[in-house]
Amino acid sequence: MSTIRYRQVLVDDFNIFYREAGTPGKPKLLLLHGFPTSSHMFRDLIPLLSENFHIVAPDLPGFGRSDMPSRDKFTYSFDNIANVIDRFTEVIGFDHFAIYVFDYGAPTGFRIAVKHPERITGIISQNGNAYEDGLSDGWSPMRAYWENPSDANREALRAFLAPGTTRWQYIHGVAEESLVSPDGIALDNYYLAREGMDDIQLDLFLDYQSNLALYPTFQAYFRKHHPRFLAVWGKNDPFFLPPGAEAFKRDIPDAQIRFVDTGHFALETHASEIADAIRTFFAD
Repeated sequence: MSTIRYRQVLVDDFNIFYREAGTPGKPKLLLLHGFPTSSHMFRDLIPLLSENFHIVAPDLPGFGRSDMPSRDKFTYSFDNIANVIDRFTEVIGFDHFAIYVFDYGAPTGFRIAVKHPERITGIISQNGNAYEDGLSDGWSPMRAYWENPSDANREALRAFLAPGTTRWQYIHGVAEESLVSPDGIALDNYYLAREGMDDIQLDLFLDYQSNLALYPTFQAYFRKHHPRFLAVWGKNDPFFLPPGAEAFKRDIPDAQIRFVDTGHFALETHASEIADAIRTFFAD
């Protein structure tokens, strides 16, 4: 098992925390986490892939141990998050790399791929959506907020930030709840409880509609550049449905699609299976 190093780097005005493992000179792999978690979600996957890749897993701006500036100093949008992570890759010397995208990591990573297609050597999407097909009815409260960003609709979404909701996201669709470590849930809830975090996340909920608006752009990138693509999907995800994984083949016919019998946070229960799929995929 490779040593994991915990680092911090200044990216313009941002201190970005990241985990690094593997040997420089190996193929580079950038791991991008989602809501409401951090690079901690990759704690089991990183050791399984560190012999094959040079791995870097940052905490997105405002998440985990990366800087969380106040809303009057930084506009929390997916464009801005992607811009910071794009600069992060340049600062640390990640010039050509594959990306593993999950949840919020998908619109972040796909923006970078659209901007720099020549840098992307492959994409692994684990419940990282880019098609309307993948959106469940669970998005209805969010859509109501997009259509009418009233105070009432904003307040209604605070339920998504509650500790019980975090736990539900981790265990929904999991065959055996005892396989899910409570530590990840507790850590996510700790970060969510920080002062000012609720409004930051509500701002991102509102801006999530920008990701849907970019779906045609992401899909055009897939059609034009045909990146090596592996979708590994927790098939019981209550937010991103299996048709969202299958839809990638419309634009990348040779994309590989695999489903695992778990929920949204598939790495909590299926890290070994996902690591095996990634190694096999890149060995071809």
